[in-house]
Amino acid sequence: MSALAEMRAALAVLVAEVEGSGSEPFSVADPLAGLADGCLDILAGARGVEAGIAALKAKAAVVYADAACAVAGPEVPVQGQEMAVAAEIGCVLVLGPRAASSFLATSHALVKELPRTLSALQAGTLSWGHAVAMADEGACLDAVGASALEAHFLDPDAPDAARGCPAGQMPAHRFRAKARTWRERHHAESIEARHAKGVADRRVEFRADRDGMAWLSAYLPAAQALAGWNR
Repeated sequence: MSALAEMRAALAVLVAEVEGSGSEPFSVADPLAGLADGCLDILAGARGVEAGIAALKAKAAVVYADAACAVAGPEVPVQGQEMAVAAEIGCVLVLGPRAASSFLATSHALVKELPRTLSALQAGTLSWGHAVAMADEGACLDAVGASALEAHFLDPDAPDAARGCPAGQMPAHRFRAKARTWRERHHAESIEARHAKGVADRRVEFRADRDGMAWLSAYLPAAQALAGWNR
């Protein structure tokens, strides 16, 4: 609690700086230009801190889940225990059941299976969006494949000069596309087998929206989805 109080105090200092009521101006010679540059510095710093906080939340969630399962004992059904853990975390983070389960699954992957990604997140060189993309694309890979995926994008000494800019310096959606391409090329299972599994998971989803509107989405084989869109 003391550490959290110190973090809130530091946040208040930064808020005051942005509002122009800090103890010292960013620039005495040109206050407006100094404020603009100072705000960019704060944005850059906040991005790194947010990533570190995301890593902390992921670790705390996994440690809580492990501890809760140990306390519950082996007589509690696994599925029931997982739902209880997700519900507790969702309550604390104000997340719905699906979002809480997704957050917990990503956290577990980062802490247990993707050490490079977790370290980069803690260091602030990757965002939570990048980490989610890495966890999603590594989810269906074995341990060796997931480690190779991490190394390709996060190991500065990886033998591949064609990787482009560092993962954390591109938007998360672009990184996801690159990670997916690598995964497709290096997956141990054939595309035919993976496609068959995907077809088995096809579905249609409905989501209500504002102003009397709603979203209707379908998870389909790509050829069928493209044909429907074109028509």
